[in-house]
This record gives sequence, structure tokens and C-alpha cells, in this order.
Amino acid sequence: MNTHDSGSPGHTGHATDCQHEHSAKPFKDPVCGMIVVPGTNRPSTEHDGQTYHFCSSKCHEKFVADPARYLTGAHAPAEPAPKGMKYTCPMHPEIVRDAPGECPKCGMALEPMGVPTEDAGPPPELIDFRRRFRVGAVLTVPLLILTMGPMVGLGFLREMFGERAAQWAELLLGSPVILWAGWPFLERGVRSVISRSLNMFTLISLGVGSAYLFSVAAVLLPDIFPAGFRDAEGHVGVYFEAGAVIVVLVLLGQLMELGARERTGSAIRALLDLAPKTARIIRADDREEEIPLEDVAVGDRLRVRPGDKVPVDGVVVEGRSSIDESMLSGESVPVEKTEGDAVTGATINGTGSLIIEAKRVGADTLLSQIVDMVANAQRSRAPIQKLADSVAGKFVPAVLAIAVMAFVGWAVWGPTPALAYALVSAVAVLIIACPCALGLATPMSIMTATGRGAQAGVLIKNAEALERFAKVDVLIVDKTGTLTVGKPRLVEVLPAAGYDGDEVLFLAASLERASEHPLAEAIVSGAEARGISLAKTEAFAAFTGKGVKGTVDGRAVALGNARLLEEMGVDGYRDMAEANRRRDQGETVMFVLIGNEVAGLVSVADPIKDSTPEALKALHELGLRIVMATGDNERTARAVAARLGIDEIRADVLPADKARIVTELQAAGHKVAMAGDGVNDAPALAQADVGIAMGTGADVAIESAGFTLVKGELTGIVRARKLSVATMRNIRQNLFFALVYNAAGVPVAAGVLYPFLGILISPIFAAVAMSMSSVSVVANALRLRRVDI
Repeated sequence: MNTHDSGSPGHTGHATDCQHEHSAKPFKDPVCGMIVVPGTNRPSTEHDGQTYHFCSSKCHEKFVADPARYLTGAHAPAEPAPKGMKYTCPMHPEIVRDAPGECPKCGMALEPMGVPTEDAGPPPELIDFRRRFRVGAVLTVPLLILTMGPMVGLGFLREMFGERAAQWAELLLGSPVILWAGWPFLERGVRSVISRSLNMFTLISLGVGSAYLFSVAAVLLPDIFPAGFRDAEGHVGVYFEAGAVIVVLVLLGQLMELGARERTGSAIRALLDLAPKTARIIRADDREEEIPLEDVAVGDRLRVRPGDKVPVDGVVVEGRSSIDESMLSGESVPVEKTEGDAVTGATINGTGSLIIEAKRVGADTLLSQIVDMVANAQRSRAPIQKLADSVAGKFVPAVLAIAVMAFVGWAVWGPTPALAYALVSAVAVLIIACPCALGLATPMSIMTATGRGAQAGVLIKNAEALERFAKVDVLIVDKTGTLTVGKPRLVEVLPAAGYDGDEVLFLAASLERASEHPLAEAIVSGAEARGISLAKTEAFAAFTGKGVKGTVDGRAVALGNARLLEEMGVDGYRDMAEANRRRDQGETVMFVLIGNEVAGLVSVADPIKDSTPEALKALHELGLRIVMATGDNERTARAVAARLGIDEIRADVLPADKARIVTELQAAGHKVAMAGDGVNDAPALAQADVGIAMGTGADVAIESAGFTLVKGELTGIVRARKLSVATMRNIRQNLFFALVYNAAGVPVAAGVLYPFLGILISPIFAAVAMSMSSVSVVANALRLRRVDI
């Protein structure tokens, strides 16, 4: 969003650009603090009689939106990191530290575990490496011209100096690059040896360090070297240019990697940017006032004008409008909102005006929970990472052994100067085999995929769920709230002979008023719509998956399904053909009992979501077998299944039965995903290989699930399946790129092709190949940001 995000050159670059313009007096940008020289491309604005200049339009827009915030310094963080901030390694999430530093296992810079703030700049390591890269590149260019000039017709430059003077010039140019620009790599390499945790920096520091120390000795003490290191003219070769190029290329690779890691966090920053910065509060005296978003409290009444963003999660108390929820759910169709409907913070109001009551603010809002979930998922590890870790753990010692064997082989059997060839070959092996691409293969894909999922309304709890879902072959779905809207309505009241319909409904609704079940709400709402006044219920008792009992107006009343009637020893319901007819239409039928006598039945229907048929078709095409598990009667379940093309039904299911069904399918060799939204679905969601919770459902269901669908529709499962398949394919491609480079590069660098084709890779080309390996992995992982799901 701002001028110092992952896609821009950062503060250093801006300051440099600004200072190159000398046409006017420099000013300080009040937003980012950089020095700005006014020019034709520099925006400015007037405020309280004073002119302010900005480095970019983004800083200009921020200032205009809230000048006081930037003039008072309120935007500046009080300290570099929040108190209690933890830091972790992107490749080894088990490493957690209280302060920034390097990972003791792989040497990478630790990242803050908290959610990035709006004004957070690029990581300090990115800024530092960018500076080292620029200095290193500037010094390496003349070094390359001096050493490689004879190959491109510029040999006269070296002849002008003479060989000894040229080597001294190489020492002066190469030393700052290797010792200063490459110092972080040398330092981490030494630490890896001390801690006995060999990693990519071990190989880099050994390769660059040995080449540099050999070259320094060759310049300062040339007479100590035997003939095996001398060419036909008696000179001892130096390799400052190889060490410098390796350092510069490794820095370039690290910059690309750090930039890519920043870009994977763009999804989180984009989510954070969705939230408005202010809210319009309605005071007790009906006076309206604009206040900062953080000042909104639960219970506040807020005005949401046409085109405004909804500031917090709340409920509409007045007005009617359509809300664009696509930024959270991935659904492009606006949703109609009227009094009593819930609204979500960061969604966009349409043409109507709404007054909402704030229900969840700050960290409790859905947007904040989404941001936290995405951040946690990006730091999680997929099981396939164990393969990369296993390979990497054996890789570095194996490479060191190969480098030693290559040195010995060239020293014994190589052409003159044999020892020089041996050194070059060993260094090339160390550099080309750097396993950084192998370590990046899985984390880069996971970080990118979780961000992509969040943009499409698919929240991924951890990388393990993402990997598992790609292997799932059976999907169990609950009916109410998953296949259906989850808002049942009363269809019909059918009294038995000798009973009145209103009386039956009065008893049923009075009893159900004490229940929280969606079907109960439908019956109560239906009674209220018919103007029936309800009575108080005593001795209320609920029987999960069966029904409820209680005393209404002194009469023992029960309402439930066939299971409840069987337990009560009632069998008069069996001959009620009307009940079966309604079940065949997909309605849910419940019996009303007074004492032990059936007084009638109530029929409730829950409409199927418009998106359900198309989503089920897509899931079938993706190779999933669909099983519907419901507490409904089998006839009702079959009617719904036949209409939707569901493969298998499990009817009259109690909550505990859902987890048992999952276990049975797993015992049969299936990989099972379970989708549900209720509290009673939580055990099955936890038991399944992958649990999928509807974001509109209960919190305990969301906690038990590996995926959460913000919109709460099956189309989200389609997206999740496509994303998981694409991610695993992407990870396998990354591992292929990483391993193929090493499998092909190490033998060639060791010199196996030299006896046959005369091919020997120099350390410079080894560094290029090593960098290309990382570039391939990073570029391939970032493709997931544009994957079609």
C-alpha cells in the first residue's frame, strides 16, 4: 500500500532519488520522514497555511486523510517492536526467540511472529543486504573487467598494471566485497560449525573463505606455493573475482528470497488495509461524530453511509442495503442486509444507509481473527517438509565429502596446475550444492497459498491440513447449515384427530422456546407470526438428536423425532402417511405429544442454498465421494440426496455417530474430510483427516477444523480443494527444481565431465547455477498468488 512495501526499493532508494534533484530546497516528508526535494513529480499540499511535500502520492494520500496524526507524531511507533514480541524462523517454526537474530539451525534471519503493523517498513535484514549488495556490485564490476578482460579483448588493462600489480588491485577490490559485503555469510558459517548445525552458510563460507585465504596468501607470499599451484608462466592464480561474484550472487539470491517472503505477507497487509481507519458514531443525543476505529466499543451505534466500509462486526438496527462481502468471502454477489442481520467489519456498504450496533471490536472482529489465522498458518509446517529436512540434514556432510574427494582427485590426476584445478573444483562443488532452494521449497509455497486462500474466503489453520486435503477422497457433509441455508421455516401444522392446530403449535412453540436448535427457532417464529402467545415451560429437558420434553400449562408435552417416540413407547405415529409424504419432499417432520399420545405433527423446511448443486457437481469432478450425515429421518435425507446427487446418506445420526462414521470410513482406507457448522459437529471435525468449518457456524466447530470457510458455502470447499491440490503440486515442483540442480550440478562441478568433454565449472558459474535454483523455487511458489481456484 505504501511507498516502502515489499515491491518498492525502500527508504534508502527513495532518499537517493530525492537527493538527486537539486532544483529546490529539500523538505522532510511528514509521513515517512524521508528527505524530499520538490519537483514536478513530487506531490504537495497546504495545511494551516503551510506547504508540505511528499515523496509519493501514497504518503500524500495518508497525510490528507489525517494531517493531525502525522504532525503530532502519533503515527510513529513508541518502540521498535511490541512488548513481548516473539521471533521465529520461517523454515524452522519450532525456533522461537525473544529478540531478533539468526536461526541456529539454518542461519536465516528470524521474523516477528506478530501481525505486521500498517506502517511497518521492510525487514532490517533486507535493508542491510540491499546496501551490501550495492557496494559489492560496484566493486565487483571493475574486478571482473580486470580479471576477465583478456577473454573479451580487454587484456591491455591487465598488461598496463603487470601481473603482480593486477593481483594487488584484485586484493584491494575483492577484500571489501568478501569481508564486508559477505560478512553475514562468513559469520553464520562459523556459527554453524561451532553449533554443529551445518547448513547452506557452512558451504558458502567454506567455499568463499578458502578461495579468499588462498588468494591473499598468493599475493602476499607467492614463493611458498609449490609447482602444482603455478601456471606455465610460473604465476600462482588468485580467485578474488570468484569469491566476490559468489558473495554478490548470494546477496542477490537472499534479496530475492527476502523480497518474496515479504510479498507472501502481502495478503495479510491487504487484509489489514481492508479495515477503515475511522467510524461514524451516533451519540446518545443523536449527534454524529467521526472517531478513530480503535475507540469504538461494544454496544456503540454506528452510521454506515452509502459506499462506506463497515467499521466493525455488528448487527443492523435500522436501514436496508446490500453489502459487498467479496473481500472476505470471495463471493462477488452483494448480500442484502436488513434489520437484525449481522454485518462484518471491512465489507463495503452499497447504496443504502445503515445504523449498526457494534458487537465485536478490535482483536475480536472476524477480520482480526482471519489475519491471525493466516499469520499462524504461514508459519506452520507441512508433513512433506520432513522429506526436505531429511535430505538437507544428510546433504551438507555429503557435499563436504564430495568436495574433499574432488580436491584429492584433481590433485592426484589433474593436469597442470593440478592443485589449482583441485581448489577450483572443490570450491565449485561447495557453492553449487548450496541447499537454500531445498529449504525454501515448502515454506514459500505454504506462505503464498495461505495468503491466496484468505483472499478467496478460505482460511487455512495450518499447513498440515492443506497437504492432507489434497489426498482426501471422501467428503462428509452435514445437511443443516451446510447444504441448506440453516434458517428453517415452519411449513405446516397437522393436528391429529381431536386436536386443534393452534393448540398443537402453542404447545410445541412454548416448549421449543427454551431450545437453541435452528428447528426450534423456526417453530417459535412460526407461532409468533400467527399471533399465538406462548406460555412458560417447566421441567424442560433436551435429548440430543431426539427432541425435547417439558411441562406447559400443567400438561406433559414432548416434541421430537421417531427415536424419541420409540423411547417413550409410542407407536401411533407409524400409520401417519402424511408424515412420510412430507419427508419425501425433503421436509423435517416432528411429532407433538401430550402425555403419551400423538397430538399432531409440525413440518419444517430448510431451503437448499443456491450454490449447493453447482458446488457438489464441482466436488464430484474433483474426485470426491459425497456422504451426507444428518439427524433427519431417512426418507427426508433420501429426498434431499436424490435432488442433489449425493452418493451416500447416513440418516437418523446422533452427534456421536458422526465421529463414528468418520472412523469407519478411515478404517476402510479412505481419507476423510468433514464439513459442518454446529457444536455437535466438533468431534467429527476433529476426528476427520481434514475438518472444514463454516465461518457462519459455532466457534467450537471452527476451532476443531483445519479449514474455515468465511462465507459458509460449499463453493468454499471447491476452492479449498483446488488450492490444496495446486499447492502440493507446486511444492513437488519446487523440490524437483532444488534437487535436480544439485543432482546435476555437483557431479559436473566435481569434474566428472572433464575427461570426456573437457567441461569444468568455475566457482563463478557454480554461484550462478546456485542462485538460479533459488530463483526458480521462489518464482514458482509465487505463481500460487495467481492460481485459479
